[in-house]
Amino acid sequence: QRRAIDFMIEAGSHGLCILANFSEQFVLTDAEREEVMTAVLEHVAGRVPVIVTTTHFATHICAERSRRAEALGAAMVMIMPPYHGATIRVTEAGIARFFAQVSDAISIPIMIQDAPVSGTTLSAAFLARLAREIANVSYFKIETAQAAAKLRTLLELGGDAIEGPWDGEEAITLLADLDAGATGAMTGGGYPDGIRQIIDPYLAGRRDEAVAAYGRWLPLINYENRQTGLAAAKILMKEGGIIRSDAVRAPLELPHPATRAGLIEIARSLDAAVLRWGR
Repeated sequence: QRRAIDFMIEAGSHGLCILANFSEQFVLTDAEREEVMTAVLEHVAGRVPVIVTTTHFATHICAERSRRAEALGAAMVMIMPPYHGATIRVTEAGIARFFAQVSDAISIPIMIQDAPVSGTTLSAAFLARLAREIANVSYFKIETAQAAAKLRTLLELGGDAIEGPWDGEEAITLLADLDAGATGAMTGGGYPDGIRQIIDPYLAGRRDEAVAAYGRWLPLINYENRQTGLAAAKILMKEGGIIRSDAVRAPLELPHPATRAGLIEIARSLDAAVLRWGR
């Protein structure tokens, strides 16, 4: 984990997010979550901001996780709306109370993760209201379909209360989301150098350069998003000598060897830093 952290920072990550869905948080015990959080925050040692995912259905557990993350040095917490399984959902009023109570427990920003995996619809109007009414709710990771349209509406309705409108889904819609006003992206950890080649020129006003970079890296972004999923970073890091094993925890399974080879082939054509950092 420490080697993976060092690579992601040295490859250009402005910040890190741990214990999220792409981090396989759902296969960790509570003790393992604590171990990972402590190890990462100690090892990063302030080099970049760290966002800790503290999602839980129970308000008091999410609040406690968030307090613990703040105490250890997290810069922000990321939280999904409360949900359980395919059918247990909470009303908008309940979601608002959930985030208000978690906000009252901490003093660092909350990023709401708006992701289809929760099965919970969060309208742009509702998210904007949460930003206006709840002190620490100011960042949003938008992973839903038509994310760019949602980002535009969120910014129109939320105004200055929206500090961090962010792109999600491994950056597959990054360019459209930047055009819509996104100021950052939370992607997989396999190629921060490539993401920087898109975001840096865009934010510096060199959109043509960003468009060209997006075109170069999109095959790899697409392959991760559509073919390998959360295994992509592990596969690339193992191939590059950063980690020794690319195993995912059961019942998850690694992609077919041919799919794995396809991912590495595209990354190699781009001279991705992940394939040479550990050599």
